[in-house]
Amino acid sequence: MDPSRGISRRTLLAAAPALVTGALQAPRASAAAPAFSQPPLVGSADGVLSTTLRVAFARRTLVGVGDVDLRLYNGEAIGPTLRVRPGDLLDIAHVNELPPNPDQAAHGDHNVPHRFNTVNLHTHGLHVSPSGEADNVFREFAPYDPANGQTATGYRSRIEIPSGHEGGTYWYHSHVHGSTAVQLSGGLLGAIVVEGAIDRVPEIAAASDVVMAIGELKLSGGQVPELHAEGDLDSVESTYVVNGLFRPVIELREGEVQRWRLINASAFSVLPILVEGHTLHQIAMDGIALTRTVEHNGVTLAMGNRADVMIRAQRPGDYRIMAGDVLLATMTVRSGSGARMELPTDLPGPTPYIDPGAVTRRRSLTFHSDRNAFPGLPFPHAFRITGDGATPATRDLADPTDPTYGRFDPEHVNHTLRLGDTEEWTLRNTSNGHPVHPFHLHTNHFLVTAVDGRALDTPVWQDTIGIRRGGSVTLRVRFEDFTGRALIHCHQLQHEDQGMMQLVEYVE
Repeated sequence: MDPSRGISRRTLLAAAPALVTGALQAPRASAAAPAFSQPPLVGSADGVLSTTLRVAFARRTLVGVGDVDLRLYNGEAIGPTLRVRPGDLLDIAHVNELPPNPDQAAHGDHNVPHRFNTVNLHTHGLHVSPSGEADNVFREFAPYDPANGQTATGYRSRIEIPSGHEGGTYWYHSHVHGSTAVQLSGGLLGAIVVEGAIDRVPEIAAASDVVMAIGELKLSGGQVPELHAEGDLDSVESTYVVNGLFRPVIELREGEVQRWRLINASAFSVLPILVEGHTLHQIAMDGIALTRTVEHNGVTLAMGNRADVMIRAQRPGDYRIMAGDVLLATMTVRSGSGARMELPTDLPGPTPYIDPGAVTRRRSLTFHSDRNAFPGLPFPHAFRITGDGATPATRDLADPTDPTYGRFDPEHVNHTLRLGDTEEWTLRNTSNGHPVHPFHLHTNHFLVTAVDGRALDTPVWQDTIGIRRGGSVTLRVRFEDFTGRALIHCHQLQHEDQGMMQLVEYVE
């Protein structure tokens, strides 16, 4: 590509860096492979989706792997898909039946992983209030101790979906600082579907609507190790699951078109996804519809990203669904006499444009990790966000050479963001040894306008974007509708748990 020209949207959406974790062998599906199934579905009625999310350890038999003991929602392999419409209310009761946390207060550092049995709720990508009982990640739903005669304490989330919310694919998971990586790597997640104009496009409405949430389990002896030292999860081979199933088989008939809602619900790995012998026709990114369908050989999802794609089954046979060298699932195409289904072209997505003349402020943030910054400690690496608004060091001076400088402080507001303002942010990754830091902004989507200093010919709406080591991302964002405190952070969640996060406050 001519470096003087912009990067195409097709190139950005389909970019395929190597899988972050170690490559695994990719055999074809065995005879014992489970049949693909979607998560349990809970929908709204009369403008309210009312349900209960119960968190507890549950034993399940994972076909192809064995018996596993995991923290799960409602004892299922994956949490229920919550399907709502703009204007609906999410009314969710939470029950935490996990055992009490051991006493971990003595370590004295909130940027050390801890409190693995305390949960809450983050609705990733939803443009909703970050305050009160809504998408408030500063709440904590503590476990209870039945041995002392306690009963499960109920908590409640009440999240109002704005009437003008974009229809698309979102997801939820627990987001208590210190425990996010351990809980997500045990399968504590679920999808959210907001219905919208994109669902009424005739070719999309005619297709089966399929949720594919890809999780990355860290299993050792059938359990997820609790994170008490830097390598406790890194040293465990990843087991990738789709909707909680290990290498399932999904069946389509020849000529059939399906809509796949791909969710990278991994805490650790970028997923370059492709289907052998098939083109992926992308219609949305991170819950926001595109304006036209974009064809790819594959799509790359950083941790937290979603992509809605249409796929049309080709000749009968078995085709592997891959993430790099990892077999995720198998698509079996059966002979069929049905008519060849059509694919959409024009889509009702919002215009991918924010006037650069509207920018009121520019910020520069650097995602930086240093290996062995704290030699001799169980967690020797430092993960931090520096540049504009960095958190002052815990020592007397905010010395940038101090490895504590720039790590998350829950009492320090790093950025005050005014509703109605438009800002341009440049994000950089200067880390030593960590190839991708996915940036995630709570509450508001942003428009990616340039990657590695080269403008996109068509910008893309996202809520999460991977920043390559040595690279940069430029984005524009309007702060709209909701006040309150929220977060920006790295969505490699062990990095977030260890301090690569900042506090933002949306104000009038």
